[in-house]
Amino acid sequence: MPQTKILPIFPLDLVLFPRQELPLRIFEPRYKQLVDDCMLGDGQFGVCLIDVNDSISGWTAPKSIGTIAKITKCEDVELDGMQLHIETIGRNKFKINKIIPPSFAQPTDYDPYSVEGHRNISEMHEKLGTEQKMYIRAEVELIPEIDDNVSLDTWEKLVAMWKNKIIQQALPQVVEPHSLDHVLEKYYLITEMPTIDYVYSLSALGAKDPNELQPILEASNMDDLIQRVRELLTVK
Repeated sequence: MPQTKILPIFPLDLVLFPRQELPLRIFEPRYKQLVDDCMLGDGQFGVCLIDVNDSISGWTAPKSIGTIAKITKCEDVELDGMQLHIETIGRNKFKINKIIPPSFAQPTDYDPYSVEGHRNISEMHEKLGTEQKMYIRAEVELIPEIDDNVSLDTWEKLVAMWKNKIIQQALPQVVEPHSLDHVLEKYYLITEMPTIDYVYSLSALGAKDPNELQPILEASNMDDLIQRVRELLTVK
């Protein structure tokens, strides 16, 4: 039977892959509550790409497939509780089975970047009761890891496709192939023993938009993953 759990959900304009590091600056009251709750618990929350075609009580909605983020470090930047800096690392992938909405809808005039917006949200939260959750939660089903090997031949072909895509996209500017080797070296992608993490990282280098990476995250097996990466790296 699939393993399920309740997770706080943080919709973001990015895709987090397993074992990928993700630093975040937290300033909204609802996400400071999320981090506080995580630090009192197992330190885990779900990162999902924003679903621009949906909303939950007026708040930004998440895509249904995401990755668990584990908090490895949390700092109060100004020592006043106004801004937190956290470092996280991706864990398991998951699928959302059921959304648990926040305790109140997003106000129509809410500005997440203003002091007034933060004050209004905090006042609404106090009236409802501070035990109420301001953030989205979800019942999620953990997705098994893809544990197949990546052959060196497959990896080298993907790298060649990535180089060709970068060279073609740069035209009429000329990109020297050796300069792309420096990019691979910078991101520790020079290897003769590739793993799925290398494939994830190369995909991130080849994407212009996080929505191009969501199908990569959603791949269910190695063959499916490699095919989706090939589609991403194909010059259109």
